[in-house]
Amino acid sequence: MLATKYIFVTGGVVSSIGKGIATASLGRLLRNRGYSVAPIKLDPYINVDAGTMNPYQHGEVFVTEDGAETDLDLGHYERFMDVNCSAKSSITTGKVYQRVIEKERNGDYLGATVQVIPHVTTEIKDGIKEAGKDVEIVIAEIGGTVGDIESLPFMEAIRQFKNDVGVENCMYIHVTLIPQVGPWNEIKTKPTQHSVIKLREIGIAPDVLICRTESDLADDVKAKLSMFCDVPKGAVVESKTVKTVYEIPLLYEKLGLGDLVVNKLRLPVREKCSDKWESLVLSLINADREIKITAIGKYTENGDAYKSITEACIHAGIQHNTKVTVDWVKSDDLDNSDKLIEILKNSDALLVGPGFGGRGIEGKLAAVKYARENNLPFLGICLGMQCAVIEYARNVCGLKDAVSEEMDENAKNKLIHYMPNQKYLKQLGATMRLGSYECILKPNSLANRLYGSEKISDRHRHRYEVNNEYRETLEKNGLVISGTSPDGNLVEIVELENHPYFIATQAHPEFKSRPDSAHPLFRGLVESVLNVKVNTCCK
Repeated sequence: MLATKYIFVTGGVVSSIGKGIATASLGRLLRNRGYSVAPIKLDPYINVDAGTMNPYQHGEVFVTEDGAETDLDLGHYERFMDVNCSAKSSITTGKVYQRVIEKERNGDYLGATVQVIPHVTTEIKDGIKEAGKDVEIVIAEIGGTVGDIESLPFMEAIRQFKNDVGVENCMYIHVTLIPQVGPWNEIKTKPTQHSVIKLREIGIAPDVLICRTESDLADDVKAKLSMFCDVPKGAVVESKTVKTVYEIPLLYEKLGLGDLVVNKLRLPVREKCSDKWESLVLSLINADREIKITAIGKYTENGDAYKSITEACIHAGIQHNTKVTVDWVKSDDLDNSDKLIEILKNSDALLVGPGFGGRGIEGKLAAVKYARENNLPFLGICLGMQCAVIEYARNVCGLKDAVSEEMDENAKNKLIHYMPNQKYLKQLGATMRLGSYECILKPNSLANRLYGSEKISDRHRHRYEVNNEYRETLEKNGLVISGTSPDGNLVEIVELENHPYFIATQAHPEFKSRPDSAHPLFRGLVESVLNVKVNTCCK
């Protein structure tokens, strides 16, 4: 059996340079060659996971099938590589130290003085090896920037890997920035040189440089980088800005990165098969139709806070040869009814996204009401589903004070309330209903037709649910409960009949969407918009 190969991706010069996309794109190249790949994110922050982190600072919390709350880069990995990550795919400083301390308390170290080297670094290496069991290649991205004090134990751990597994089974890729400065936009290599110097001080010599740049790198620039960074000229790979991130694997392939990795790791040569990926990229770039979805969220100042939702909308467009533009609107801005109408009357569809807390809730409710009454295609996700239920209870069922317990614990009509096992929890981290859960769909419902099955599975992240005391009232007044948990106790999906498209789910369908396989709820949303446009044109 082929020995597992390990690729480590580091970043230099500035943060948010695109290591996640670079890692995901490399994974796509290897998957196109038929290799099995396990991606891992090594995050230096002390949080055990991303679950309690502020979306403004950290962006989206991506949830895996097994319920791990992780960095959004795992979403890139899943979408590009078409693999399911797990809790093993995310290794944080908090998780590592938690395990080390548990072992020390249990006496596992036999009285040794517990130190960063070897105990912490060994724990990191063990986690990497465990995540890579039964695959041919592990790609591990180290969060942050070379030189960060927090990342030093991770850097030391991956430095040791070369000696542990052999030089032929390990390689290092450094993603760096090539800035252009001055009145003539002069290309500067010095920041990259210093970044590599810092990396080499730690004991890591990069095998490949991926250079983020706005311009083509001339041969003399590549030669300079090669000489000063001690990297073969052919291993200096320029990564220019492209029309869509899904184009990057094709760019890397054209520049020879895939073959370079295969040769360095002495992998068995396999035939490349990138036709399917090329086809979806061409469909995305050359789409001859365009629609605009207005998406309402709470954390819209950070473009990464709802990353998977935006990408899922784009995926649905690919399948319909349609460019989808997602216009994110802050829910706080919709309290003004005139502004709400102005925004939504120029939109093709409405999406109300997830969030926590009461801020902006009335804006979301007003938007749902507009979509319901004006036949605007609508998709609600998590809190968006809860808003759909509350709005319907208020304006159709006559329960004017309908609300969520999250917003008002003392309200009379709490249409949304705590799940029974959630109300008295003291610990916030990793205690929600997390991960993949089955759902039973009502036969012949919209949900049933979209999914093409009566039993489905989607990922969840919530503490609240529809209050079953109000289910009969809601259904009597026309709200269709089309999806429930297998035991029937939890409302998972609601929808309306006689509407172009009105459906909402307690789950997070965006986490399972792929560029070549859009999630049914997003695919249905885009299709409904196109149908409305056709019907409007034909009148």
